[in-house]
Amino acid sequence: MISDRQFKILLIEDNPADVLLLKESMIDAQFDFNMQNVSSLSTGLAYLEEHKVDIVLLDLSLPDSRGLEGLTKIQQLTPGVPVVILTGLDDERVAELAVIKGAQDYLIKARVGVSAILRVIRYSIDRARLMDEIRSLALIDELTQVYNRRGFLTLGQHQLRVASRSKTFMTLLFADVDDLKVINDNLGHQEGDRALIETVNILKTTFRNSDIIARLGGDEFAILLTGPNSAIGNVFVSRVRSFVEKQIEARGFSYKLSVSFGMAEYDPEHPISIEELVSKGDKSMYKQKRGKK
Repeated sequence: MISDRQFKILLIEDNPADVLLLKESMIDAQFDFNMQNVSSLSTGLAYLEEHKVDIVLLDLSLPDSRGLEGLTKIQQLTPGVPVVILTGLDDERVAELAVIKGAQDYLIKARVGVSAILRVIRYSIDRARLMDEIRSLALIDELTQVYNRRGFLTLGQHQLRVASRSKTFMTLLFADVDDLKVINDNLGHQEGDRALIETVNILKTTFRNSDIIARLGGDEFAILLTGPNSAIGNVFVSRVRSFVEKQIEARGFSYKLSVSFGMAEYDPEHPISIEELVSKGDKSMYKQKRGKK
């Protein structure tokens, strides 16, 4: 049993056999749930407007929606609710893109058994609950409104434990705003705070809802990704730099706003703590910063 309360699940799936499999699997596992099944995206969106749910299970191939359309509309309507994608073999690439776009996870129905379905549901609900608990504590950075160091270490360690159990690789990006001290000294701390806030806005625009963004202190930030390898990290770093250039032009900065990045990989076969992963990312970042100079 995940918790002492019943969890509310919205299943948007038009295949009766898949609906029956999910329901029977969770009953057999003594999963305390209340599942509402609808067979179209429009009906699902109408349900979400009237009811609160803990998780959405979304089929990618619906009578009135294909691909990422359903995920996008659900995120816009209920941004805090985790979404798990259910897909067939033909849509695996789209499902991977859905995770990049903020889905919690995806399952290929032909390849996974009951245990895998339940693991993903448990993890998604557990993570959402943990995030609610963190929000109730003093773990948010007051200036930027992202997680502070304590919040990041708490949620990050939980993510690594899940990654270790599921044999999933993870990527940590360590970011540092270049020359923040120069900005503070020459233009004042108010402008330095503006640079930090703009940096966070860029990070929020770049990364997915499922990624964990934190200000570790001063000019240092960390982002924990759910991507399988460093390739996804490199894609996001390129996006950040592109957004920084656009922001400089749009906001009329009187100085060059730039960010240095370091990267560290989490290998579930050789687990380390979140503190050790941050330290590796920090060292990688300083290597890049020295290279700029």
